Amino acid sequence: MSVRVSAAIGLGSNLGDREASIRSALAAMDAIPGLRLIRVSRIIETEPVGPVPQDPFLNATAVVQTSLPPRRLLDALLSIERRHGRDRSTGERHGPRTLDLDLLLYADQVIDEPGLQVPHPAMASRAFVLEPLAEIAPEWVHPALQASVESLRLRTAAEPVAAVRC
Repeated sequence: MSVRVSAAIGLGSNLGDREASIRSALAAMDAIPGLRLIRVSRIIETEPVGPVPQDPFLNATAVVQTSLPPRRLLDALLSIERRHGRDRSTGERHGPRTLDLDLLLYADQVIDEPGLQVPHPAMASRAFVLEPLAEIAPEWVHPALQASVESLRLRTAAEPVAAVRC
């Protein structure tokens, strides 16, 4: 019998039918053997972060139960991105994208390997991650910072986000 752990996934899109991309990614995640969606946040609209001019994003988060180890989970998420037209090897870093799936948290583990950092290195400073994650997992503790998602969200509350359809 395999052990199941909780993981948090960030979802984002700012190209094409953004909401359809997020909903399709959630369905694809739920179809992965060894992974089950537990909770999904509402979808919010946010301004892009970084130096590349681009359209606003839709963002959401999901909490899953999984028996997949972190690297296999990340590989599965990247496969879903590719099926949605995203190729991380050719796109501009922090540029527009059809779909962005980030492994934010994996149980209470801290992982620092080439191509895999958990907790996600920027999540603690990004309202577009913390706002939806606090909606579904406010008590989850960031294992490196020893701070709850809700307390991190309150620190970033000045960054504007706007709610859209559930």
